[in-house]
Amino acid sequence: MVENKDCETPEVSKGLNFVEQIVADDLKAGKNGGRLNTRFPPEPNGYLHIGHAKAICMDFGVAEKFGGTCNLRFDDTNPIKEDTEYVDAIREDIHWLGFDWADREYYASDYFPQLYDLAVRMIKEGKAYVDDQTSEQIAAQKGTPTTPGTDSPYRSRSVEENLDLFERMNAGEFEEGSRVLRAKIDMASSNMHFRDPIMYRIIKHPHHRTGNKWNVYPMYDFAHGQSDYFEGVTHSICTLEFVPHRPLYEYFVKELADETYCPRQIEFNRLNLTYTVMSKRKLLQLVKEGLVAGWDDPRMPTISGMRRRGYTARAIRNFIDRIGYTKIEEAMISVSLLEHAVREDLNAIATRGMAVINPVKVVITNYPEGTTEMVEMENNPEDANAGTHSMPFSREIYIERDDFMENPPKKFFRLAPDGEVRLKGAYIIKCTGVKKDADGNIEEIYCTYDPDSRSGLPGSQRKVKGTLHWVSAEHAVDASVRLYDRLFSVENPSAEADKDFRELLNPDSLVTIEGVKLEPFIAENARKGEKFQFQRIGYFTPDYDSTPEHPVFNRTIALKDSWEKAQGKK
Repeated sequence: MVENKDCETPEVSKGLNFVEQIVADDLKAGKNGGRLNTRFPPEPNGYLHIGHAKAICMDFGVAEKFGGTCNLRFDDTNPIKEDTEYVDAIREDIHWLGFDWADREYYASDYFPQLYDLAVRMIKEGKAYVDDQTSEQIAAQKGTPTTPGTDSPYRSRSVEENLDLFERMNAGEFEEGSRVLRAKIDMASSNMHFRDPIMYRIIKHPHHRTGNKWNVYPMYDFAHGQSDYFEGVTHSICTLEFVPHRPLYEYFVKELADETYCPRQIEFNRLNLTYTVMSKRKLLQLVKEGLVAGWDDPRMPTISGMRRRGYTARAIRNFIDRIGYTKIEEAMISVSLLEHAVREDLNAIATRGMAVINPVKVVITNYPEGTTEMVEMENNPEDANAGTHSMPFSREIYIERDDFMENPPKKFFRLAPDGEVRLKGAYIIKCTGVKKDADGNIEEIYCTYDPDSRSGLPGSQRKVKGTLHWVSAEHAVDASVRLYDRLFSVENPSAEADKDFRELLNPDSLVTIEGVKLEPFIAENARKGEKFQFQRIGYFTPDYDSTPEHPVFNRTIALKDSWEKAQGKK
């Protein structure tokens, strides 16, 4: 019987998390000849999400910190679910986060011959056998955590029969699900993973790299540790759900390893984020059923979705660094912490500009007709080197419809009849009247301006309480914006066991608005990857399907966390 004795968290030196401390201690002790080699081993059966980003930052980050190397290894042991599209997407995501694996790109399929040979050796040594039972029968015989399992009726097969059957399994003679190869360990072990785990199953589906060469494929628990060993991985860092698997990892690895070198598995807490699901199965379901626009839909928690939405790699890495790594499975991390990191980074780098989302026209009646003047706008007040850009001002402008009220409440500091506001970067205007349609809707607002109040000019220091953003009507560029919000309407959709998770989708997670008015500077610079702050509205980035003829912008995030406020949260 093999017991699972989890090691205690070591005393951590200042500035190091517990994983880094383990690595530092191993290096100091000269283990593995002083080498450090980690790996990031995604299965190419979907796109990476924010939880994977935490693992990437750990696997690649600890290697960078201590002068080691990190491999990228694709765990491609299930050809039914895997695709080269996912391989390409994973590569792109890791590079975008700022990490590189140089020439150390590997695949579990690289080791299929060695893994098969090891399985044959274990059969010859009486450590594995072919079982003809169904998956349901095998599961029933495993027992429970408090009661031992029962031996398979095929457990005592001879070595010769097992070898013959295993070879025929790989030759394609048997149907999928009819036979498996199991390790012969201990059906009474307190660790359920040791109750004769499955090593190989029959899969008759072309593999994206090996084609139809194999009809048997190794299980994760058998392939993972051996692949680490073949690559020379010293520290196999994974999440806490693999703690019960660690003894089995070590059991299989020791079929190859000796005292000179043996990979070490270390576990840390995974990332759980509010208003989010991290299950790739559920995310794939959303994609396949058309409930989102694809893996890179900006509402998805995927790295590609966050990139398309306008999140920065630095913001994601800063967020992960702040939440840290422990050996205790934490409660949900508030998505607001991630959004705060995004706002913080975008505030420092985003170019400021004017856009009016819900426009109403303002006519400045005493401004000369046919006249256009240029006013200077700061590109980013947080960056002294960001410079300025020119913005046209004319007799007719657009402001936000919500920035005007005919009968305003107290402390309404925007535009109202006989009230004054400053147009950011330009003049103070005063409302003198409105024009309405037959239904009483305001079509135009009439104002006068104070010629001596232009921002930045001598004598322009007269103060008013409200400042509005605006766009010249003559020069405005029409655009579309997509306002994204949380994908789910409940804080922990995975905890709603009595409901289908699809029922918990937020119906307002995407709102598309047409007829948005942009200042020309934004439209002219609406290139993929550019970050903008639309003054007083939020942070935006051009979408991938944006064109110069019709700019389309995704709202990355609002200027403030209005969601938490609406939910009554701090």
